Amino acid sequence: MKKLILSLSALAIVSTIVLVACSKDNNDSGSTTLKVKLTDRPGAYDEVNVDIQEVRVNYRSDTTDWASFGTNAGIYDLLTLQNGIDTVLATGVVPTNSVKQIRFILGPNNTIKVGGVVYPLTVPSGSESGLKLMINKQLTGQLDSLIIDFDAALSIHQLGNGTYQLKPVLRVK
Repeated sequence: MKKLILSLSALAIVSTIVLVACSKDNNDSGSTTLKVKLTDRPGAYDEVNVDIQEVRVNYRSDTTDWASFGTNAGIYDLLTLQNGIDTVLATGVVPTNSVKQIRFILGPNNTIKVGGVVYPLTVPSGSESGLKLMINKQLTGQLDSLIIDFDAALSIHQLGNGTYQLKPVLRVK
């Protein structure tokens, strides 16, 4: 009888340890404060001004959990963010797991300055669905950063009618 009680007790203890260990593996391990930074690769323009109004981050594969970050909304001259210079666009807290996507919602005040002349810079769907960037980055620890390299040289297209359009080329560094 004592052997049966000891065996059942040992089985109960082992089962509890296994359940606790498995539940820790499956749950999120806390939260991460994530900073989204912006930098640029050089381009042959005087200015490339992008009106960033909001930064959203998706941390799930099913694209349902978008977190709107505290965004430093404003007009950013991408050409001032070159050669190792970056700026913090937004900060927010997400569950510690992977970041799947980032979305930049743009305002209407996007311009380009070429040869001293300022032109409007059109952005197809920039203010509606935003500029979406696939990431799939595993977050590490309680503080992490993503540096987004906005390549102005590859992103700006002059159309046949003399207007300029932004088709963003974005990379994660």
